[in-house]
Amino acid sequence: LKDIQYINSYYYNKLEWARFDSNLGKFVGYTKFGVKNAERWNNDPSFIAGRKAERERYCQHNIGID
Repeated sequence: LKDIQYINSYYYNKLEWARFDSNLGKFVGYTKFGVKNAERWNNDPSFIAGRKAERERYCQHNIGID
């Protein structure tokens, strides 16, 4: 599980505006709208904890499939 990276990207009109990266442990915004939302999400400890847990929940479950 240490070698696995969980990324959750948000797109609108083929443009990525925000992304959660499990290696960073936080959201990163790529547009004005994305930066605003990333700051809001990063300041919510329960939301960040849920995203961090996704790597174990989603990735570990699917390791054997891929």
